[in-house]
Amino acid sequence: MKLKLDWEQFTTRSFLRLSILAFTAIVSFYLGKHWSDDSSSLTFFSTTQSSPATSPSVAISPNANLSSILPQNATPAPPPLPRKVGIVDEAGSMRTNFSSDFALGTGIDGESDGAVGNETSDQVGSAVKFKVDKFEVCDEKLREYIPCLDNEEAIRKLESTERGEIWERHCPSKENSLSCLVPVPQGYKTPIPWPQSRDEVWFSNVPHTRLVEDKGGQNWISRDNDKFKFPGGGTQFIHGADQYLDQISEMVPEIAFGKHTRVALDVGCGVASFGAYLLARDVLTLSIAPKDVHENQIQFALERNVPAMVAAFTTKRLMYPSQAFDLIHCSRCRINWTRDDGILLLEVNRMLRAGGYFAWAAQPVYKHEEPQMEAWKEMENLTTQMCWTLVKKEGYLAIWQKPLNNSCYTSRDPSLAQPPLCDVNDNPNDVWYVNLKACISRLPENGNAANVSAWPARLNEPPPRLQEVQMDSIIAKNELFRAETKYWDDIIDGYIRIFKWKKLQIRNVMDMRSEFGGFAAALINQGMNSWVMNVVPTSEPNTLPVIFDRGLIGVAHDWCEPFDTYPRTYDLLHASGLLSKEQKRCNISSILLEMDRILRPGGLAYIRDSKDIMDETMEITKAMGWHNDLRDTAEGQYASRKILMCRKPMSRS
Repeated sequence: MKLKLDWEQFTTRSFLRLSILAFTAIVSFYLGKHWSDDSSSLTFFSTTQSSPATSPSVAISPNANLSSILPQNATPAPPPLPRKVGIVDEAGSMRTNFSSDFALGTGIDGESDGAVGNETSDQVGSAVKFKVDKFEVCDEKLREYIPCLDNEEAIRKLESTERGEIWERHCPSKENSLSCLVPVPQGYKTPIPWPQSRDEVWFSNVPHTRLVEDKGGQNWISRDNDKFKFPGGGTQFIHGADQYLDQISEMVPEIAFGKHTRVALDVGCGVASFGAYLLARDVLTLSIAPKDVHENQIQFALERNVPAMVAAFTTKRLMYPSQAFDLIHCSRCRINWTRDDGILLLEVNRMLRAGGYFAWAAQPVYKHEEPQMEAWKEMENLTTQMCWTLVKKEGYLAIWQKPLNNSCYTSRDPSLAQPPLCDVNDNPNDVWYVNLKACISRLPENGNAANVSAWPARLNEPPPRLQEVQMDSIIAKNELFRAETKYWDDIIDGYIRIFKWKKLQIRNVMDMRSEFGGFAAALINQGMNSWVMNVVPTSEPNTLPVIFDRGLIGVAHDWCEPFDTYPRTYDLLHASGLLSKEQKRCNISSILLEMDRILRPGGLAYIRDSKDIMDETMEITKAMGWHNDLRDTAEGQYASRKILMCRKPMSRS
């Protein structure tokens, strides 16, 4: 009997304990749910001001609508974020002692290994507050300001200008760097969208008439009331770019626009009609010209939403890698290719892909006056010595092809081998402030770059030159390449679904830290009607050859200096991990001010970076008048990265 009473008391006490525990768990659950649901998120800036009652709900991350293996109301524990991952070395062994800055999971999303920037000494994780005074609008005379090309003080001090030194970069000192907001032209309007912009742009956005006055009779450009019109002509193709491109295809069918030829360079491009019309043939053309007497031609090209940047053949290498372009074109580009032992044409040769084509439309090709005939003879001799083959000469156009390997170079008579081959230690992919060299860049013995796939297959295939990128990963490079492509495909898919990117007028895009070009490839894979300027920072592994081999365009640049483009150039600036990387070398406020200079009014900036730098970044962008929205990435609230979505205002008071 006593045993039975003890058992009943035990079960009663156990039941009470279990009931109390269950009640506590239920209360804790609902309290946790209440406080979790009570935290609000910012709504992305809209030009239409909505009342709180009518503000639309916006997903926290691009993947918010995807199914999850976690219960909907569960709060996940903060996941461990490894700084390093394993890499298989050449011996086939796994090792972990390598820098992961450029590896999947850290480098792709840009997590910084170092402390936060110079502007604070607080430890990571502390509540740091930054205060930046509101930036003033610059003087009106800086409306078209390109800092490194408009440095009049440095230009006045040049010892020589005979080789075009005035068109080179002469960046202002840090003390004289831009510290204000470049003004917008009076009457500035939202740019006309592509493809209509190919044929017309607003006069008020590029209010310059010099080109109309100088080139009006050559079918380049005309003014019609409040618009500039572009008939599609050029100095050597006054009947239109389409007819001219047909002529090239008929002369050399092997050029095969949109298949064999995917990436082109147009030198001395005018208003870029050559590149504008090649876009319809699936050819991505980078149009370049100096900021010379026909000023603003690159600005017109960019306002037309055509890939372009300010660049010139002078005394330094252009900022593009070796074997970058399938076709290089020059139509009356006013360059003396044979001067100084052919040093300028040798720079063309460096950038031209093995087996690629050089098209030259100029008076020496077709005129029979003595000076022009002499110029043609010099060009013929130089190209022969460079082992180029004259494939076709017809009318006013001559087309050469570069050899596929070094056999012609090495078989030349040593006594006549001019220009010489470059030194074996010369790296043809080193371009940042590197002097031109009057020598022939050697082609890789393994044939890399000559054997890229046809477009569009080359976009998503790891190219052979990927293995030449100097980084810790060895055997795993192809896997990193594919992972980066998949990573950005998923993110861009989220941006399109959640933030309706396809409904926005996003045409001119810059990826400020491009790595393998996965962001740009994802825009193409996801059907975005955009082109991307892929920028590879000089402080990171040189992946530019990989980007061009994929059929994309890009440029090397140091973000501690301004970029060579006009103000109001891009619709979208994408910066993944850039600020946390470069803060170790330069002030991030100068980078953000440069972003403001080149971003169009109403344009977007997506800054995906370490959460430790976001307070400072938001304070600076707020001082610039940008509208900010800080969000979690798809990794969730505990991730080490955040995404700051910004919009530049249409006007400034």
